[in-house]
Amino acid sequence: MTLKDELERWQETTLKRTLERFPERKEEFETSSGIPIPRLGLPSGEAADYERIGFPGEYPFTRGVQPTMYRGRFWTMRQYAGFATAEESNRRYRYLLANGQTGLSVAFDLPTQIGYDADDPMALGEVGKVGVSISSIEDMAQLFDQIPLEQVSTSMTINAPAAVLLAMYIAVAKRQGADVSKLRGTIQNDILKEYTARGTYIFPPAPSMRLITDTFQYCAREVPNWNTISISGYHIREAGSTAVQEVAFTLANGIAYVQAALDAGLDVDSFAGQLSFFFNAHNNLLEEVAKFRAARRMWAKIMRERFKAQKPTSWQLRFHTQTAGSTLTAQQPENNVVRVALQALSAVLGGTQSLHTNSMDEALWLPTEKSVRVALRTQQIIAYESGVADSVDPLAGSYLVEYLTDEIEKRAEEYIAKIDDMGGALTAIERGYIQNEIQEAAYAAQKAIEKGEQVIVGVNQFKVDEDLTLERLKVDPAIELSQREKLKKLRENREQGVVNEMLARLKTAAQGTENLIPLFVECVENHITLGEICNTLRGVWGEYAAEGF
Repeated sequence: MTLKDELERWQETTLKRTLERFPERKEEFETSSGIPIPRLGLPSGEAADYERIGFPGEYPFTRGVQPTMYRGRFWTMRQYAGFATAEESNRRYRYLLANGQTGLSVAFDLPTQIGYDADDPMALGEVGKVGVSISSIEDMAQLFDQIPLEQVSTSMTINAPAAVLLAMYIAVAKRQGADVSKLRGTIQNDILKEYTARGTYIFPPAPSMRLITDTFQYCAREVPNWNTISISGYHIREAGSTAVQEVAFTLANGIAYVQAALDAGLDVDSFAGQLSFFFNAHNNLLEEVAKFRAARRMWAKIMRERFKAQKPTSWQLRFHTQTAGSTLTAQQPENNVVRVALQALSAVLGGTQSLHTNSMDEALWLPTEKSVRVALRTQQIIAYESGVADSVDPLAGSYLVEYLTDEIEKRAEEYIAKIDDMGGALTAIERGYIQNEIQEAAYAAQKAIEKGEQVIVGVNQFKVDEDLTLERLKVDPAIELSQREKLKKLRENREQGVVNEMLARLKTAAQGTENLIPLFVECVENHITLGEICNTLRGVWGEYAAEGF
């Protein structure tokens, strides 16, 4: 079949079905000079290897998971936000929504991320510092006050206690009268990368994986539009990996999660469509574009050939992108606006489904409203003014981009083969292999910067003496006392007999094999706190302690 025949087939099947349901943003797309922009750039003649690239919305999805991509709808514009109390974070969310943000993204403070209440001695000095403090259903209700959960998409960067925070979100939605089956959003819920790159783990691997597969099973049945995991390369890259390693280790972790779900008795097509991914966008624009395209093609192949998934939605790698925090500099912070713009552009050219753009002052402190607005405007300028969203996968066919895509795929596959030989991602983590590979890459990159072989503008070249005049956001230390008082009142006003009974049920269930998510929902609805739930699970499962390698 010729390329012309393939194009006609695609137009009459995949494209036609999509356009009937989701019309494009405009009838005509053209440049500022009036030159028509084709929906899809193609070789002018026959291209022998075009089958490897394929058409958007079709296997192997190199060119995108939707046939029309941003011609139909822009990516979801999220700004990762959360600090201090639920009330203050709620004000920031409503500010962002009023300024055109199209999805919420919640940052939790460190105690919340590792399953401690704000009044726990382990939380001392950390409450509300790097994210919002959430200890109970009342905090969660305040966080989303005046925000109808049935109408927004919410991403929550939470891992070890992700299932409990999801339970709180569901309980708040039920309070609002929302149809839980219509909730849309994502929990990160990726514990393997915590062991290798980030460190906010609680439980050992086996029970941690159980919480993840319980979430897969529960959401497939009750919350079908929710992304049950965001398999994260972002933190792997922030820890110092290369682009190739980011793809390889992220997909290796994805393989481990799919296998764990299959081992738990789930059918691959019952949960695969709710898996999502989270990637980093760094400064090397063309390598980053190629990285996203390669990852999409590789995952399609893994799901169809390795796991024998039958549904095309099970083959699709859908991903969120965040610009690279590790590239932001405290020196000449205004330069970060340019870095973020380039990184965001790479994500859009690579076909992301949602995007967070970092603020220019994040190397110094929590971002102010002004800097967050500039970061959001960066996405909006790319969407509405640059023209790159008017054609699908506009860099496809570039000799360099296709070469880089193939090279990243080949080198990432070599890593995955090594990990498979070791017995999978979990074994590779236990042996320290993945951690060591990341550390060596980070060390090599730092040496290159220190030697001046890798230029960081404003840091090792083009330096200036400067006085910083940026506005600063400060978190009031009094919020810790406020959170403690809230928890004291909550505990005084709840039915303690019910709490004791529920925690006893939770302990028994954790010792068994039943799905824990419905019990989490019931617990939080009865005002049992995050820390009480996690401490009960700690008592049954213990805590994970990383070993030196």
